[in-house]
Amino acid sequence: MNGRISRRNVLKTGAAAGVVAAVGGAGAGRAAAFGPSGGGSPGGPDDGPLALVNGRIHTMDADNTVARAVSIRDGRFVTVGNDVGNPGPGTRTINLRGRTVVPGIIDNHNHIVLMGNRPGFHTPLENAASISDVQEIYAARGSGIPDGGWITTIGGFHINHLVPPGETPRFPTLAELDEAVPDNPAYISQSFSGPSTTNSRGKAFFEGRGTPVGDDGSIAGGFGTSPTGQATFALRQTLLDFEARKRGAVDALNYGLGLGVTTHLDQGAFQTTGTASDGAAHEDNFAMHLPFLSVHEDGELLARLRINFLHMESDPATPELVERLRNAFQFFGDDFVRTGGIGEFIAQGTGPSSPFLAAARRVAEAGWRAEVHSLSTTDFVNEIEAFEAVNKEFPITDLRWVVAHVPFITEEYVSRHQALGGGLSLTGWRYLAGSPSSNGPPFRMIVDSGINAGMSSDGMQIAPMNPWIHMYYATTGLNARGVLINDGQQISREEVLRLYTRDNGWFLREEDSLGTIEPGKLADLVVLNEDYFTVPDERLRRIRSVLTVAGGRIVHETGEAGR
Repeated sequence: MNGRISRRNVLKTGAAAGVVAAVGGAGAGRAAAFGPSGGGSPGGPDDGPLALVNGRIHTMDADNTVARAVSIRDGRFVTVGNDVGNPGPGTRTINLRGRTVVPGIIDNHNHIVLMGNRPGFHTPLENAASISDVQEIYAARGSGIPDGGWITTIGGFHINHLVPPGETPRFPTLAELDEAVPDNPAYISQSFSGPSTTNSRGKAFFEGRGTPVGDDGSIAGGFGTSPTGQATFALRQTLLDFEARKRGAVDALNYGLGLGVTTHLDQGAFQTTGTASDGAAHEDNFAMHLPFLSVHEDGELLARLRINFLHMESDPATPELVERLRNAFQFFGDDFVRTGGIGEFIAQGTGPSSPFLAAARRVAEAGWRAEVHSLSTTDFVNEIEAFEAVNKEFPITDLRWVVAHVPFITEEYVSRHQALGGGLSLTGWRYLAGSPSSNGPPFRMIVDSGINAGMSSDGMQIAPMNPWIHMYYATTGLNARGVLINDGQQISREEVLRLYTRDNGWFLREEDSLGTIEPGKLADLVVLNEDYFTVPDERLRRIRSVLTVAGGRIVHETGEAGR
């Protein structure tokens, strides 16, 4: 092991074991999150009929039924109840011994495709709670890749959760990263544009290309051609070929499966400039999906991917949007890959002088779904009023238009958007760096309103993907520093789980197929390591999957489910 901390020893070290397991490294599963190939191919031993018995199976159906057993055949649930009767020949039966089961988690707004196109061996740090955790996660990652392979983390975390409350938040230093991965260059970059940090091997690489690095490994951040921008660009230029992108796609989806996320609605990226001014949210909007499609063609896409098309033109004529609407197909594909609508941007800006209203009119006239985002105290006003204006000319009430994030939305505009048949995508992104004045969304008010609402992560730039972190924030109102910032807007565990499962089917137009455990629906479910409904609040963030099923196939398995 060349003096490196071994993966096996990492998994034996108490709290660190939980961190690494949450990242997806626990057990030798069929789709271990960071395995070299990331999963099996169709026709493997887990693809036949399946029965799960003696569990607490929260179906999330209209009656919130809790069953004890479920059987699966041909990718769909067959029986759900107290027993499976005679499930038929060739059925694999797993005794859950009382474990909690929930439907597969649906993330209705994230950037999983960007995550899959990251340079290097991308390694999420969203579950780390200390610098020591970062070291353990990086050591575990390093033990499974070649010496000299880059270990990278670009977005999805914040230094606020790397250092306990009472201490000053900081990045791991060059020396700390050297200790964890002496044989691999490392690069950790926060949010869209840094700041960042690296180790000795990374420092030598970056300085050799003219990027300044501090003695402690620090790399200054900022939009434009900042040192972080230069560093990220250098890695993209050096490390990303098509096979690396395919490996990254498999890793990204398998990471989600280790957390129980079986369906992703991707929201695209800002169009790349191909220069160091690109941030973490930039990619080739016209080619970024190709590695995922290639993995699907190989039979190794083990989670469901839904694809929105992002457009952010400043030209009032929005020529690219016009061509997309003219030449692309909405909701086209199969059960595992399907196109979606336009979003999370339809044009630049939202105000009267922007091309937003014209773009909305074009999307409505074409009969497409649209999704936009709201982060300020005024943008949701402009957006929903534009929707109302468009609706008078081209009705959108059946198109399921969505506004995402909405930290400051008011009850009046929730009601106005509801009257348009719209929905709200909610996320706990404020968990990382929010404050009592920068908080939201108003979960309680929105859920009580009855509008179509669902949960998302908005990972992996500004927020974590881990759904259990978002559920922790929605139910406690606490940020990563343990500060109560969203008081009065907390919702129950059952409510937020419903937003992540049953209610999210609406956003995909697949509520008849996904989101609950019921006979005839696509067989997606998650067996949890702990009982989500009874664990203390602080353990919510440590929940993970010990067995994930997507389309009737076991796509993640740690070996713990039948113990």
